[in-house]
Amino acid sequence: MRILGIDPGYAIVGYGIVDCESGHFSLIGCGAVTTAADMPFDRRLKVIYDDISLIVKKYAPDELSIEKLFFNSNQKTAIDVAQARGVTLLPAITAGVPIFEYTPLQVKSSIVGYGRAEKHQVQEMVKNMLHLKAIIKPDDTADAVALAITHGLSLGRRQVERSNRI
Repeated sequence: MRILGIDPGYAIVGYGIVDCESGHFSLIGCGAVTTAADMPFDRRLKVIYDDISLIVKKYAPDELSIEKLFFNSNQKTAIDVAQARGVTLLPAITAGVPIFEYTPLQVKSSIVGYGRAEKHQVQEMVKNMLHLKAIIKPDDTADAVALAITHGLSLGRRQVERSNRI
């Protein structure tokens, strides 16, 4: 199964594509869509939409994993990130790609086994799981790859749960 992981934002949108076969992961591609702070916001949204559309078309993911948003302070930032998240999801929705959401706590628990793990611990585990020589950079890209892996691990758990019911 091919999984596209996305760490949403409007300055940087991290993405990572992994193939998951029998609990083993292969990194297919990763990177970041970036927009300049001085760019008009509507233009930033268009750049994100266009770039994610190309990624969805190029990699043809079976499913998409994205970070669930949670804000408790700055409403303006929350609204802007929510708008960017919407245009990020639209190419997958249009292509019929199922979307799954995970909280940072779920990602940390899934990857490290501890929901309060530090970012560097998650990055190190991702590096080890994918047999990479170095930690993925920037952080937004590393987070997106972790989201894709989290979804793959979730699929494995669901298959085990189904087989246990039989």
